[in-house]
Amino acid sequence: MAEKRTIDLKRFQERLHKMAVTADDFQKVWEQFDEDSNGYIEGKEIETFLRTLLKGDGGGQDETISDGLLADLTKEIMEKYDANLDNKIEMSELAEMLQPEENFLLLFRSTAGLNSSIEFMETWRKYDTDKSGYIESQELSKFLEDALKKCGKEITPDKLQEYTQTMLSLYDSNNDGKLELKEMAKLLPVKENFLKRFETKCAKSGPLMPSKDGHKTLSKADFERVFNHYDRDGNGMIEGDELKGFLKDLMEHEDDAKSKKYSDEDLEEMCQILMKHLDLDGDGTLDLVELKMLFCPLG
Repeated sequence: MAEKRTIDLKRFQERLHKMAVTADDFQKVWEQFDEDSNGYIEGKEIETFLRTLLKGDGGGQDETISDGLLADLTKEIMEKYDANLDNKIEMSELAEMLQPEENFLLLFRSTAGLNSSIEFMETWRKYDTDKSGYIESQELSKFLEDALKKCGKEITPDKLQEYTQTMLSLYDSNNDGKLELKEMAKLLPVKENFLKRFETKCAKSGPLMPSKDGHKTLSKADFERVFNHYDRDGNGMIEGDELKGFLKDLMEHEDDAKSKKYSDEDLEEMCQILMKHLDLDGDGTLDLVELKMLFCPLG
């Protein structure tokens, strides 16, 4: 007869650490249960969440954790992490079970999460204070500090330096001590690349361009939806961060975008090329008619 196993909070945390559960792993499971995005789960959802989180090692449902043991574990977790005693548990409370660097990453992503690449470009421009085309160590520290302040978290200078170095170690792929645009995009991913909505209509020969047989890839209505999305201020023009956000999504939409490196300099160069060929009235912006020339001919 197999030895009866138990699980308490300490063993549960040790198992999560051994499984190397990341902030991304945690957030994907969390989103399955917090369907209304109100920031917390409650009741039986918590037990199901914990069991689902343990499936990440590929072993399927853990038969050694009975419903009774799982209920006891949930009670122990609530006693430790339900700080405001509302019988609900927030993501930030449960995330304390992760490794410190993953907990921090999840915390600031949930606070600084961006809805679009336009917001990403605004964030990039705000923290690239010396306009070098990189987020350097000091600029990254300021970004992380501001992200923590938004969720009411104070941090000591030593801890901030530790977190900064942790983020660099995770995302500075070429170890140059700073983050280029694509590295920062991995650290702070947007919720949605809007152009992905039209993926089935986009030709593989090029982004949102005519297919080889000449068939259209976007309808007039589709194109207007794209334009209106990137014309965030509704002034009838795409410019500045709106245009760079569009180009960032366009580059990431490519089939092999994950293997490509693109930089702030690349985006700037693309902006200049587009303006040279499409900005017919020379006003430094692209209106609907001008941007349409980048897309397939419309009937």
